[in-house]
This record gives sequence, C-alpha cells and structure tokens, in this order.
Amino acid sequence: MKLVIVSGSQRQHSESAKVAAYIASAAGQYKTVQHIELCKYQLPFWDGDDKSKSAPGCDWPLISEALVKADAFVLITPEWQGMATPILKNFLMMCAPDDTAHKPALLVSVVGGVSGANPIAELRMNGCKNNKLVAIPDHLIIRNVGDVLTTGTDDVPSSERDQSIRHRIGYSLHTLYQYSQALGQVRQVQQQQPYAQQDKYSNAM
Repeated sequence: MKLVIVSGSQRQHSESAKVAAYIASAAGQYKTVQHIELCKYQLPFWDGDDKSKSAPGCDWPLISEALVKADAFVLITPEWQGMATPILKNFLMMCAPDDTAHKPALLVSVVGGVSGANPIAELRMNGCKNNKLVAIPDHLIIRNVGDVLTTGTDDVPSSERDQSIRHRIGYSLHTLYQYSQALGQVRQVQQQQPYAQQDKYSNAM
C-alpha cells in the first residue's frame, strides 16, 4: 500500500511540512510513504488546458506519477485568511480522475491558533469534485501547531494535548488504511466492469 502526503503551504520550512513529517513517521500501515511539498515544485496556474501540465519546466509529470501509484492521500493545508491555500486548490484542480479517482483522502488543517475548521469545510465542498477523490469522514485540525508534534531525539509528547493529537492521528491513519483497502476493490471492479458510456461522465455534476 502506498500513501502520498501532500502539504500545501507556500512557505519553505512550514508547520504544514512539520505535520506531514510526523504523519509520515506514524504511517506504519503503509509499505511506502511519499511526502510531496508543493512549494518545492514548479506548477502552472491551472487554466483548464491539459497541455499546461506538460509545458517545459513543469513538474506535474513527476507528481502525477506518484498520484497514479498511490492508494491513499493525506492533504494538509494551513488556514490562510480562513481558507485553504491557493497552491493546494490549484493542485486539486490539476488532478484528473486517472490520477486520483476513487482513492481516499484524509484532510488536515493546520493553524497557529484555535480556528482551522474553515479549510476542511472548503475542501469537502469543492476540493474533490472532478478529481473524484473520496474525503473520508474523519479529518484532523492541528490547532496551536507550534506547541505539538515537535520531534526530536527522544520524541516524547510535550503535553497531554500533544499526546492526544498523536493518538488521534494514529486513529485517523488506521481508518484511512481501511478505506484504501475497500476503495481498492471499487477501482478494480470499475476497471473490470466499466459503464458503457463512462467517458461522458468524467466530470461530476
């Protein structure tokens, strides 16, 4: 089983990347884990034309290769002005059903304070339409992120809340793993028994 973690901060050395690193270390159910930090890749603004994905200097083919091989995703965004980041939403618009359809995704919001719910609601509303990702019911909001998930040589939780969020991450990854197994069967059946006019419905309503 392969897990791809996508962190959607547009800043280098971000708290989102820190959370991604912790989740990668905790994802013991998966044989391979890959972390895609979007700010380190060259991607165009999505204009609806697939040709832009193969433009010179565009890193989308590298990302698409990882997405196709993945069985499940973790999508991480900081909360910026009450929203998910532009770079993550651009990424989701670039994803095609061939990359991500009927694969489960765990949504994660990262915030320095006590908010963080709005990006989750936004991504549930419009982040998984035409790419046909399946956002699982569980999600994570990592509040006061500067105080939790800091890893070191001892890797001991710094507080009761830190320990609690680590346990919650473990539960969420366990659930994601179960969804990845179940939806793998769905994808297999769809390949074996495709709908007669399936290409007409590549975009959701």
